[in-house]
Amino acid sequence: MNTLTTRDIVFVYGALRSGTTVFRLMLNAHPQIANPGEMDFLFDHLHPDPTHPTGWRYDLAALTLNRIFQVHGMTLLPGLDGLDLLEAFLRELKSQHSEKILSINIHRHVDRIIAILPHAPLIHLLRDPRDVARSSIVMGWAGTTYHGVEHWLNTEAAWDVVESETSPPPVFTLKYETLLSDPENQLRDICNFLGLSYDPQMMDYYHGTTYSAPDHTLVQQWRHKADPRDIAILEHRAGAMMQARGYLPEMAPVKPGMMERFLLALRNKSHVWAFRHRRYGATNFYCEKLTRWLRIAGLHRYFRQRMNQIDQGAVK
Repeated sequence: MNTLTTRDIVFVYGALRSGTTVFRLMLNAHPQIANPGEMDFLFDHLHPDPTHPTGWRYDLAALTLNRIFQVHGMTLLPGLDGLDLLEAFLRELKSQHSEKILSINIHRHVDRIIAILPHAPLIHLLRDPRDVARSSIVMGWAGTTYHGVEHWLNTEAAWDVVESETSPPPVFTLKYETLLSDPENQLRDICNFLGLSYDPQMMDYYHGTTYSAPDHTLVQQWRHKADPRDIAILEHRAGAMMQARGYLPEMAPVKPGMMERFLLALRNKSHVWAFRHRRYGATNFYCEKLTRWLRIAGLHRYFRQRMNQIDQGAVK
């Protein structure tokens, strides 16, 4: 793969609900940085495949059904697959933002980034997992903080691959809490990491958006918006990773027993299903599941497309 240079691209890596969108807006406000948003589709559907000349291959059916892929209108060049197609995507994105550093938000599969682009700079964005878990419930992705913290754990466990590298890429670790409490200095440090001069326009990122100026009161919301027992159970599950990332547990950890785990799972599933039922409507929700289980590809694509349109309409 004839990759772009490390000067051309930097990845912002962090769990969903970790502040990656706000940070994206800050970066994109710099006249020499372009951040078109999250693009997990670049790696979600790219898998190792020794039968392909590049050693990788896309699940093209899943890729073309991906909502974010559709929103960005990426060109699917005939005959390309694997790393050749990934490079085509990256070059297409770069061509849309010539003379700028291309910054891309990724929430998963940092191991694939390292394997394919081992020298690409990474900005590791961290947020208190207790707030991530609480926010995941609001988004309808989970019904309990115990389950809402799972994707944070998966994202951070994948990050350990980076730290285990004998020759790791350039890395800047940024905490969401510090970004909101001291945004200008943090953004100056980020610009220095990228080899750029700080631009005050970065602090005006919220103009013309539905977002507000940096607000330090948005940190540690779990203290007054989450049940203490739920936090104690979360800290039992995530305590080791929390401490490794500099977030100290503050409750006496509670290990849920078999019955409580069952009730948590029931609460989680009922909340998620109820949320999706309300958002998509009964027909779309149940037909998408049924056609997926029965592997009726055409109908499944139809209902998935309808749900994608609803999701896009709900984007902030």
